[in-house]
Amino acid sequence: MTKHTISGPHHATCDMDTMPLRGRHYRVVVAASLGQVVGGMLSTLVGIILPMMQLAAGRVYASTVQGVVASASLVGIILGSLLIGGWGDRRGYLLFFRLCPLLVQGAALVAFFAEGLGGLIVGLFLMGVGIGGSYSIDSDYISQLMPCRWRLFMVGVAKASSSVGNIGGAVLGFVVLRLWGDPGLWNYMLLGVAALALVMFLLRLGFTESPGWLIQQGRRREAQEAARKLLGEDVSIQKSVRHAPATDDEPSGWSDLMQRGHLNKILLSGIPWACEGMAVYGIGVFLPVILMSLGLERSGAEGVDRIVGSVELTTYINLFVVAGFAVGLWMINRYSHLMMQTAGFFLCSAGMVVLWLAYALHGPMWVAVAGLMLFELFLNAGPHLITFILPTEIYSVADLGAGSGVAAAFGKFGAVAGVFFMPLLLCWGGVGLVMGVTVSFQMIGGGVTWYLGRKVLAEGLLKNRPRICA
Repeated sequence: MTKHTISGPHHATCDMDTMPLRGRHYRVVVAASLGQVVGGMLSTLVGIILPMMQLAAGRVYASTVQGVVASASLVGIILGSLLIGGWGDRRGYLLFFRLCPLLVQGAALVAFFAEGLGGLIVGLFLMGVGIGGSYSIDSDYISQLMPCRWRLFMVGVAKASSSVGNIGGAVLGFVVLRLWGDPGLWNYMLLGVAALALVMFLLRLGFTESPGWLIQQGRRREAQEAARKLLGEDVSIQKSVRHAPATDDEPSGWSDLMQRGHLNKILLSGIPWACEGMAVYGIGVFLPVILMSLGLERSGAEGVDRIVGSVELTTYINLFVVAGFAVGLWMINRYSHLMMQTAGFFLCSAGMVVLWLAYALHGPMWVAVAGLMLFELFLNAGPHLITFILPTEIYSVADLGAGSGVAAAFGKFGAVAGVFFMPLLLCWGGVGLVMGVTVSFQMIGGGVTWYLGRKVLAEGLLKNRPRICA
């Protein structure tokens, strides 16, 4: 009977910021991470679909056409992140939390039934809009509902879940090719995206509006009820620092960040994210194509068998994406994030140099594969994870929205540029040019992090330790 007499937050026994993790926390993380999983799956599938379409058509598409197809979803992600994120701030998160997976599902079906490149590009773009909107909303649920000491780790887990999508996309492509062996069935792989989006929608039906957003609207009682429904009847938000009443401070706009003292923060959070985005998406999307260019797929294979071999090796390499995220999550509350990002850039560059030398000197295949695996391991243990977190440690609450938006815009610009120009680089100078450009950008990312990180530390804008709680 006692449980049913709880009528308000003053009877609660657990504070949201300090309570231990429960099963309901994991449910929130799973439901809010599936957007990252879908995004990772789609990026991998695009790299498999392109060679399948060309094989089915019996011709090679122009490099610019390949770049447009490969970057269509990323352009959609940029637009979805900007538009849906802003709408969510004004109208509430719950509507878009559920709408985004439905948009992804519908767009996947559009691409499935489309004939030719035009329909595929439209479908990929709309899927990107839904995925980008999910990116902008999902992390809010996680950051607002996790206990304080687990907040940063769980946001990192959500980011790391994209690697599960990478593996899932590679496995799906391998199964379709292995079972049917018909490159004309490329569109059937998009049904996997539609099915996963449906699961994402169903898992979100039991959610309520974000407690943090409700409080910002002055709806404290509804916020308390939302927290209790999501996490348990004994949960209170009364003492939560993250859910304190809104102040009279006005959030900063993007132009305000250019004031004195902000430029170094913009460059530190933005340029490395662009360099990381170029590698993660440029290499990630075209990994099957790059493997075929390197000759690392099955020796003597032709046609569909050649694609199957490259997709199979892509699956194994993506396991090191997972391993990289796992290492990064283990380090995230133990070591300096600036050190992790700097070292990650330089070490992934070293892995790419090993691959480059093995290719140029006709070294053993295992050396080339090892270099590529080291590249993925250190890229994801450092820059891919930390660039997502660093803006929250640099900017104040008033500047965080604008600062994170600028940093993310840098990152997605790098991703779009990497994906669009990757086929052109392969055309202009082959895989050697691709590796050289990739190494150059990762070294720039590491150098900027090292140099500007020291300046930001000297200015007292960032503590040289992982921040566990906001």
